[in-house]
Amino acid sequence: MAGIILRSFVLLSNFMFSMSNTLHLPTNTEYTANFSHSSLLSVPKNLPLQTTILDLQSNNISILVMSDFGYLLKLKVLNMSHNELSELDSSIFSLNKELVYLDLSHNLLAVIYGQFEEGLQHLDLSFNHFNSLSKCEVFKNLMHLKYLGLGAATVQKSDLKCFQSLELHTVLLELENLSHYESGSLQILNTLKLQLVLPKKNMDPYFLLSDAVNSAQILELSNMNYATTHIDAESFKNSRVSDITMINVTLSWSNIVKLFQAFWKSSVQLLKVEEMTIMGAIQSEYFDYSATLIQEVLFQNVTITDYRFSQAIVYKFVSEMNILSLTVTHANVLFMLCPSKPSIFRSLKFPHNALTDDIYQDCSNLANLESLTLAWNKLKKLSKVSSMTTHMISLQNLDVSHNSLQYEIGEDCHWPETIANLDLSENQLTESVFICLPITVKKLDLHSNQIDHISWEIRQFAALEDLNLASNRLKDLPDCRPFGNLVVMNVAKNSIQTPTPDSLYSCPTVKTIQAEHNPFQCNCDIREFIYREKESSARLPKWPESYRCEYPETLKGTLLQDFHISELSCNRSLLIVLIFLTVAILTLSLFCLCKYMDIPWYMKMIWQWTQTMHRTKNSRSTQQNLHQNFAFHAFVSYSEHDSSWVKECLLPNLEREDGSIQICQHERNFVAGKSIVENIINCIDKSFKSIFVLSPNFIQSEWCHYELYFAQHKVFTENSDDLILILLEPIPKYLIPARYHKLKALMARRTYLEWPKEKGKQRLFWANLRAAITINLVESDDELIT
Repeated sequence: MAGIILRSFVLLSNFMFSMSNTLHLPTNTEYTANFSHSSLLSVPKNLPLQTTILDLQSNNISILVMSDFGYLLKLKVLNMSHNELSELDSSIFSLNKELVYLDLSHNLLAVIYGQFEEGLQHLDLSFNHFNSLSKCEVFKNLMHLKYLGLGAATVQKSDLKCFQSLELHTVLLELENLSHYESGSLQILNTLKLQLVLPKKNMDPYFLLSDAVNSAQILELSNMNYATTHIDAESFKNSRVSDITMINVTLSWSNIVKLFQAFWKSSVQLLKVEEMTIMGAIQSEYFDYSATLIQEVLFQNVTITDYRFSQAIVYKFVSEMNILSLTVTHANVLFMLCPSKPSIFRSLKFPHNALTDDIYQDCSNLANLESLTLAWNKLKKLSKVSSMTTHMISLQNLDVSHNSLQYEIGEDCHWPETIANLDLSENQLTESVFICLPITVKKLDLHSNQIDHISWEIRQFAALEDLNLASNRLKDLPDCRPFGNLVVMNVAKNSIQTPTPDSLYSCPTVKTIQAEHNPFQCNCDIREFIYREKESSARLPKWPESYRCEYPETLKGTLLQDFHISELSCNRSLLIVLIFLTVAILTLSLFCLCKYMDIPWYMKMIWQWTQTMHRTKNSRSTQQNLHQNFAFHAFVSYSEHDSSWVKECLLPNLEREDGSIQICQHERNFVAGKSIVENIINCIDKSFKSIFVLSPNFIQSEWCHYELYFAQHKVFTENSDDLILILLEPIPKYLIPARYHKLKALMARRTYLEWPKEKGKQRLFWANLRAAITINLVESDDELIT
């Protein structure tokens, strides 16, 4: 019963999905009201008028009236299954013209009045209390009906004649409580698929099976729970069924073999057995595998109650099947025999079992096998898997995922040259697996293993186009050089922090890279990866929502596309060049600014003033110690051609009215009657400093040269620093006569004051000059003492 309920609910879900596609209903235009499992006694009132899907299953509703649904003019789907309805007047749905899906299964219905609306496409009345199916007038106008679920205690041909005019796709006929069946009744149904729920009572279902296989192309049989059954294989020979599914089967081994033998000689092409229990002892039974139309057999969830059975009998029964495809899943199979003779098997699937490495070793009768699935088993050695396939010379697809496979370097691996698709996911393989892989593989799935890197030195896999390395331990993108024709690469959910640009550029043929959900470190190294995405957005299918920063912590969760860092911060060479250019520009700008504002001159003058103050301080101390007396602060020597500057500029700016500074000038301070040389010597001796106004005119004056000579002689003899050179006009060195070597030497080693033409600079010039000659003179006569 639980299986039927589950299938009914699945049918509802599938139909709702198919209806949305058939009617082209956008999901945003549908309104679903779900009141299932709410212990309701009646249909809720005042439901939204726009309701299109109403789910009232699993409640306690016993009566329906027209007012319950009459105002829901847009209602399309109504599920009233698993309630307590005992009778129904179908006219209550007369106003619901758009109703296409109605499920009234699993109620207490025994009587239905009136007619259903002709727009219905799905009507399920199964698992109720109908005694017969004689109410043809209820269904005769349902010309659009595709799915019909019925149930009754008695079935007669006359009850089903009204369904001959309906072109049904699926009929669910629930006969759990069947007490009478008229032979040949099922063949009256006009349907593509028949779902037959067999009677619960311990009765022989042969009369139903023989009719069922001739009533539809697709047959689904449920609840085959019989100790014995009479099966006549001859009655199955002219059947029209091509697809049979048996669910919840409990039979003896002998009955199973008989049933399969009947199907083997029939029109069946696809045979599925789900939830099968084999009762009693298992003994060898003859089975004729020849002349069958069956191409595919599937066994799912098989249980054998006798644990002391001969496994070889069951395995031989399966392995000798002369069919194209065989699937055995969730059957706890421990081993599988190799066919005793060359087999036509093209597909073998044994997932979710307990198979070990011994399966199909040295098996040479599977030369036609193209696809083999051994996922979810207990395989351990990859080298054993390769040796298993050695004689499978047609094998193209191999799935050994979800095992415990490992590979140790040194083990031999031999694969057929035909393998194109290899699934090794969910194992315990490391990077050494590439030594063992077949070089012919085109699609390789290695996700969820323990691979932490791939060396570019591995052998070439020139045929590989699709490589899945998701959920491994990779710290970087793999080097693609061994995979010259790779198109798709999946490295999602690894440990990649900063994809190396070299790895990216080694993959020129790759069109799609899936690298989402990695712990990306957002720094300079990841910029190339982001740039590569922007260059071609199709390369990263789940960009940008699945690509986020993991490190640093301040950027965690930030989308990579929103992470920005300047080129300058990442390119050290560019940074050095930029710093150099910046320094050069600043230096040049500073030089130009200094040149424009004459800052070097100011600095020079300030430095001279500082030095002058220092020398003056030292000189005062020395003079006090020597008790020397000076009559003048400075003796000025100049050319007659520069006398106007001396008289109009120099003297007025140095000499003050208070007499604080006294300058010795030859025109007013030379003593008459004495020779010029004697006057020069006396003036220099009685002056604290000697000022020389240098200009091209100065070097033309013989007397100026004498004065300079005597002043320099005083410097050397008294070890003082009393010479002040004022450069009134520039004097090119080539203009200075060779005999004036003393002047050249002085100008080369002494700092001189330059006379500035700009008035703004002249105040600093006079301040420097006054500071150089400032001294407290002792009292003396106005006349020079000879």
